[in-house]
Amino acid sequence: MPDVLAAVDLGSNSFHMVVARYNNGQLVVIDRLREMVQLASGLDDEGRLDKEVANRALACLKRFGQRLADVHADGVRVVGTSALRRARRKQGFIERARDALGHPIEIIAGREEARLIYSGVCHMLPPEPGNRLVVDIGGGSTEMIIGRGSDPLELESVNLGCVDVSQKFFGDGKLSAKRFMRARLAAQQELEPVQETYLKHGWDSAAGSSGSARAILEAQKEMDSRATAITPEGIEAIIELLVGAGDIEAITLESVTAERRSVFAGGVAILAEIFAQLKIKHMRWSDGAMREGLLYDMVGRYTDEDARDRTVRSMQQRYHVDAAQAARVEQTALRLLSQVQESWLLQDPLAEQSLAWASRLHEIGLDVAHSGYHRHGAYLLENADMPGFAREEQLLLARLVGSHRRKLALEGLENLIPPWDERAVYLILILRIAVLLHRSRSEQAIPEVTLIGRPRTLELRFKVRSFRDHPLTAADLNDEVEYLRAKGLRLRVLTS
Repeated sequence: MPDVLAAVDLGSNSFHMVVARYNNGQLVVIDRLREMVQLASGLDDEGRLDKEVANRALACLKRFGQRLADVHADGVRVVGTSALRRARRKQGFIERARDALGHPIEIIAGREEARLIYSGVCHMLPPEPGNRLVVDIGGGSTEMIIGRGSDPLELESVNLGCVDVSQKFFGDGKLSAKRFMRARLAAQQELEPVQETYLKHGWDSAAGSSGSARAILEAQKEMDSRATAITPEGIEAIIELLVGAGDIEAITLESVTAERRSVFAGGVAILAEIFAQLKIKHMRWSDGAMREGLLYDMVGRYTDEDARDRTVRSMQQRYHVDAAQAARVEQTALRLLSQVQESWLLQDPLAEQSLAWASRLHEIGLDVAHSGYHRHGAYLLENADMPGFAREEQLLLARLVGSHRRKLALEGLENLIPPWDERAVYLILILRIAVLLHRSRSEQAIPEVTLIGRPRTLELRFKVRSFRDHPLTAADLNDEVEYLRAKGLRLRVLTS
């Protein structure tokens, strides 16, 4: 377990970093950094990132990276959210961001973001009986979660962010009742698909997290010193004040800082409609958010059980995977990996983890249909909600499973963030050999094999007697030679 952990949240509005020391089972925060980068404001209609905004983000990450080096953080997770999910042709930016920060960047799905937010809020608020609603208005999306205790029950991420809404309806700085009405109608349209589900599920308490909720609560307190929580009446009073000001620069609330001012109206409009549609009467604010959830998720990976392992096990059960066969393939795949980790530059822990997960899930497509089940499995993995998994990890897993048999399909690997666009090929080759060796689905020992890896070449060496006892394996390997040759890869099979 590392002594110092750090979580970096590349939000659509602000970048956050929290650094904590793990001591006697507790996380003690030793540093926090926050910069309002407004990454979402740099995306055009086609998802291209503005150069000026990209440079602002990279400069921030360089400062964060220096601080991480200063505190000697041993465990670091960096995640990107809505703006990076929407950005197109982002590989170049991600590589430069990784270099500036000194750590790889994960892009997570909206529901995974919601899960981490709920975890962060639950760890920062005292436990309560019944269900809890958590709302987090970010720069590019809004996450809403209903949970009980530490377990989320409903997770949603809707396309509503304070940066986007502010730009669209208040971009010129003008404030009016008509503009607020239009902004709220747009929010209502996004909330409508989830409204009934959330009202039906119900909750006993509500909490808001992150900057918009905090700014609205502080504004409400400034207007009414008796206020202790966000209320519908308080939000409507803020809107009335903003409309009266007529312009963002004329806002008289001291609690609305200069950097918050440009996105404040959008956040207010979104929360007003969330209160209206979900009939919320009272919402406290929590200083826990996704970055705290990331920290506790990291602690779980080191000390308890990785959330990703729980997800894989759940998917095995849901899709009726033959667990014994999956375990045999996993054991062989990891043994083969150990023989080529150095020559194929696969020492990164994610290589071993991905190969293990792919081995456990390589047959989930059989629950859809036997014909082309590897393709069905890839589709399920690419599109399923997989708690704990970053988007890149999920895509990598889908590519491994989708290419583990028959003709070698390498399409889509170019969409993986380097260096996994190249490393994935070698993981696929290892998984293919492991699956091939266990095609009989028998507990009988497989042939003794040694794998030697070279660039775009793999060499399998068998003991002669062992190989002669498995004639079907020899036939399958002959087919594999042709499959790989079609993609410019060479497989040599030798006996000794």
